[in-house]
Amino acid sequence: MIDSNLEMKARKMLKAVKLYCTSGRIDILAILMKAGKPLSQEQIARRSGEKHFDKVTIYRTLESLLKVGLVHKAFMDKRAWHFELAHNCTEHQCHPHFTCTNCGNIHCLMGMSLPMAKSPYKGFVINRQQVWLEGLCPACA
Repeated sequence: MIDSNLEMKARKMLKAVKLYCTSGRIDILAILMKAGKPLSQEQIARRSGEKHFDKVTIYRTLESLLKVGLVHKAFMDKRAWHFELAHNCTEHQCHPHFTCTNCGNIHCLMGMSLPMAKSPYKGFVINRQQVWLEGLCPACA
């Protein structure tokens, strides 16, 4: 069961982008809000609890949320995209992500900003920058 505050926020987000407030969209947005970090489709499925959405429902829901800019693909790990709410990122740059090489936990580094990269190679145009850092988290260091 999702928290009523998260459900209300999810409904507002969906209405703002003129999407129907389906239970799948509301629940998946609430799962991502509660997580506060990028999740794979499999992780979203596990966190959906008793409703336990199937892969196709999660995929289609994420695609509709991607299209309207509520969610974005943060990074790919082990051939699986990880998704998060897009409200902390700009069109051209996502906040950095940190993965602990020991425990595997992912952390969003919201307070860290990096300058936009400029290509030293002729003809390359950088449209979007995503940074993924690896190391040990405070609990594992």
